[in-house]
Amino acid sequence: MNWRAAFREQAVNCAALGSPFTARLLDLIAARGLPEGRVAARIANWQGDPTSRGASVPLRLTGALHGLVLERRAPGLAALYPPAGAADDALWAAIGAAVVAEEAWIDRRLDHAPQTNEVGRSAFLIAAARWLAARTGLPLELSELGASAGLNLLLDRYALCVGGRWFGPQGAPVRLSPDWRGALPEDVLLHVAGRAGADLAPPDPVTERTRLLSFIWPDQPARLERMRAALEEAARLRLRVERADAIDFLERRLATPVEGRLHMVFHTVAWQYFPKAARARGTALLAAAGRSSSSEAPLALVAMEADGRAPGAGLSMTLWPGGQRHDVGRADFHGRWIDWRPPEPESLPW
Repeated sequence: MNWRAAFREQAVNCAALGSPFTARLLDLIAARGLPEGRVAARIANWQGDPTSRGASVPLRLTGALHGLVLERRAPGLAALYPPAGAADDALWAAIGAAVVAEEAWIDRRLDHAPQTNEVGRSAFLIAAARWLAARTGLPLELSELGASAGLNLLLDRYALCVGGRWFGPQGAPVRLSPDWRGALPEDVLLHVAGRAGADLAPPDPVTERTRLLSFIWPDQPARLERMRAALEEAARLRLRVERADAIDFLERRLATPVEGRLHMVFHTVAWQYFPKAARARGTALLAAAGRSSSSEAPLALVAMEADGRAPGAGLSMTLWPGGQRHDVGRADFHGRWIDWRPPEPESLPW
């Protein structure tokens, strides 16, 4: 797919996910191109898949433009960003001026794939963790694959509002209130005894705060505020994610069953980006660890991933002992809505 088609495709996706401004930005760039120079040439000659299924080149560029706004490097562009409104011609002129003035800076930012570490996905993770805790009566050991900055590892620090009820700690820094369908979350005390995550390029929540914020779409202020709050909590707790291959990390985490804890391995919109061989190895490692699990040291794989179906992403849980996989609903990719359908009790291994 050529770069213009990739930008148009991403514009459709952004519109569907509630960001008309980002969709408009991408459509403008696809229709009118970019000023001649290093940035335009790099995008036009990008090697590999430029779409969201590959390198996500359109979101690399919109993230760079938003970064200029957040860092106050492009006041002319910032003046036209939400909540301000602007005609297409004015917005396009400001984009072109920013690309010319900050060519080297934007070019460096194109090196980085989007890492939104979407905190809204914790709504599903909270429901899954509470369901597991209620069924096993055990504290949780968390392991996240493709963790980015690790913000979703703090799921027990966040509160979830469903049906007018709050599930989570009082005074939680992040409060999630998605459109909820299906079963209510379990009303149990969530105890996380340990947590760890891995990513090939984990961004630091302190030193790379602005870059992480830049990948949040500028016309979604609630998401921006949620991300700011989560980053502040991660900085306060000095949360760190291991710089490592996710499957190597998984092998180490699964090496010894954790007695007296339920080990919840999870990934959200990350598995699809792992190489095919890595996915096969990860699946084999989980199956082998599952064979060594027990009711005193159970294992669960919790996943939220694109599955080629609509709407949203598929939700699943695989439970050991036994290794039975359960489809447990669907969710918006940013957690705007959750359809939570946990397994029936008679199908459980515990």
